[in-house]
Amino acid sequence: MKKVMKLAMIGLAFSLLGACATTSDVENLQSQVDGLDTSVKQASADAANAQATSADAATKAESAETAANRAAQLSQDANNKLDRKFKRSMMK
Repeated sequence: MKKVMKLAMIGLAFSLLGACATTSDVENLQSQVDGLDTSVKQASADAANAQATSADAATKAESAETAANRAAQLSQDANNKLDRKFKRSMMK
């Protein structure tokens, strides 16, 4: 009977030690999860910022393309006008 009681006490002691280690492990895992949650939130914010910057860059690129096309058209018109004037001067 004493032997069974000693074994029960030893088993209880080990289970209590195991519970403490488990609580510590849970707290450690919770802090890691909290850290990961913060990292995910930061990555999400960075992605949203990058998307907004990309949209702004696309708008500016489209505007620059429009301006470049207009400049090319004006240049072509000026060249055509100069060609006509040159041809007229050659006919005289």
